[in-house]
Amino acid sequence: MTPGDENNYGEPTGTRVRLPDADPYGGARRPARSSRSLITVVGVVVLLIAAIAIANRGGDDDPSTTSTTDTNKPKTTTTAATGTKPVESKKAGIPSGFAHTEQGAQSAAANYAVALGSTGMFQKDSRHTLVDAVYTTGTAAKLQSAMDQAYSADFLAKMGLDANGDAPKGNTFVSRVVPVGTTVQSYSDATAKVAVWYMGLIGMSGTSSTDPVTSSWKTWTIDLSWTGGDWKITADTQKDGPAPVPGDDQAATSDEISKAIEEYGGFTYAR
Repeated sequence: MTPGDENNYGEPTGTRVRLPDADPYGGARRPARSSRSLITVVGVVVLLIAAIAIANRGGDDDPSTTSTTDTNKPKTTTTAATGTKPVESKKAGIPSGFAHTEQGAQSAAANYAVALGSTGMFQKDSRHTLVDAVYTTGTAAKLQSAMDQAYSADFLAKMGLDANGDAPKGNTFVSRVVPVGTTVQSYSDATAKVAVWYMGLIGMSGTSSTDPVTSSWKTWTIDLSWTGGDWKITADTQKDGPAPVPGDDQAATSDEISKAIEEYGGFTYAR
């Protein structure tokens, strides 16, 4: 199961891809794609040469001979950040108080996906808090008992966790959603439908783990309602992909994954 691989009732819907049990963190590197790598290197070299040429040409310009066409060049503001300022308030540790705009709806959807894909969903108390914080009151009330049944002791055991959702000593349980982009499928003052394309990480990092951390790509479509001065979820669905072609990166060791999870926190998303 990947982060957020639950339907509206918290039931697992996704599929898992395991690395060989004999070496769960796969120190071996996949065969290099020589032709693609060569094309990539050549492309990078061409871009570097072009960049150097442009830089040198720009440095030789004499202000006194600058043509009138310079007025058409992009200004520095062309590539400056745009959009609604990130929210500054939080509720139950989750960003809140999103703008009553399309951008605010996108930011809410992305942040809620991060929260619902976190390790907190695997522990009852924190799960109840998260669900109450991101769903409308009526929706949350309907989901709580169903999610408690879905995150049963048997299910948690399959994930390598104990009945309380805790990882074995010396192991780190990983569950993260990393939004890549969002798009508004529909919008009104009262409701919004936002799709969040994300990469998910899930698994157990540890020397004795047989369920190593793996990644997946999914799209999470979230229906939002403007209620109580904020965007809240009324329904959500997921589907696989779109997934990019895997690269030639060498799989990290268990220690490297655990260290990365401890050192790199999540983000507050705003658009």
